[in-house]
Amino acid sequence: MDNKVRVAVVGLGFGGEFVPIYQAYDKTECVAVCRRNEEELNKFADAHGVEKRYTDYDELLKDPDIDAVHINTDLLSHYTFVEKALKAGKHVASTVPMGMTVEECENICKLEKETGKVYMLMETSIYTREFLYFKGLYEKGEIGRLQFLRGSHQQNMGLPGWPSYWYGMPPMHYPTHAIAPLSEILRKPIKTVRCIGSGRIQEEYIDQYKSPFAAESVQLTFADSDVSGEVTRTLFNTIRQYRESFDFYGSKKSFEWEQCVGEGPVIYEGYEGAKHIHVPDTDYMLPDSIKKFSLKNQIEDKEHVSFIQGDGHGGSHPHMIREYIDAILEGRPAHVNSVVAANWNVAGILAHESAMRGGEIIKMPDFTQF
Repeated sequence: MDNKVRVAVVGLGFGGEFVPIYQAYDKTECVAVCRRNEEELNKFADAHGVEKRYTDYDELLKDPDIDAVHINTDLLSHYTFVEKALKAGKHVASTVPMGMTVEECENICKLEKETGKVYMLMETSIYTREFLYFKGLYEKGEIGRLQFLRGSHQQNMGLPGWPSYWYGMPPMHYPTHAIAPLSEILRKPIKTVRCIGSGRIQEEYIDQYKSPFAAESVQLTFADSDVSGEVTRTLFNTIRQYRESFDFYGSKKSFEWEQCVGEGPVIYEGYEGAKHIHVPDTDYMLPDSIKKFSLKNQIEDKEHVSFIQGDGHGGSHPHMIREYIDAILEGRPAHVNSVVAANWNVAGILAHESAMRGGEIIKMPDFTQF
């Protein structure tokens, strides 16, 4: 590998949005793309000028001209694709979730350590405009002491276009968009979870995962911190406009996510002071070659269901790519490496287990042991 990292993007639905960023970034080359449907693969690759094309992921991993892969496949396949990439000697970034079981997350931690390759979970929520804006206020001392944290991810999965594996999924099995901002702002891992399930989804959805809950609400404690948090997650039969949010409360100022899309977040200060604010874009934080990709007008497929819900991931994509590539070039773990990712992901898995046990407190595993 010379001064540029040669990347292959795997999965071109939502994942297709990353290809132009890798092509524009002066530290990377997008040397290959991978999709099972050959007709759709060629259509995309022709439109974006990508020469190497694979319908077989295993064949892609044999290519010596590929240094790193970026996985955007269906969520049930993430573990298998990551495992194969690390064993093939490739650096790997993966969209969320990390895995669907505790064991899968533990194994990725082991593999990252054994192979010495970079693993990064591409968690959008900690690179959004809103999170980076609040983080800036907090680091400047304007928030004061953090006192309480709340996250939510409320989603109407009845919207057409979602794969069938979503139907009946326990809400906290897709946890990181709601959990990650809380852990990240404290820079502390989650220590314990306690979750209560609420309501009931339609009967035909229950059988696939044996989970009845329409909503799951989890209380989190964090290592070496007296600050706690709570997270609410819904997927089906619970009506609300899409919401992927955090509310952070401090001794000087507090921040609450907008109630309805377009209203703007609220900053509270003093005893009764409250005002809606406009959160600025984050292009100024990025290298010139990729700064435009933080802007909403750079989303190519605005009708993709991932962008109809989620506000285009808050301009996070180029920030994640920069961190992934810098970690590779600098020979260090990524910010959201396997240990961090496993803590966030397994917190959700164990939260659902807690709900199924009637709200039992469950202690988190130590992923640094691997």
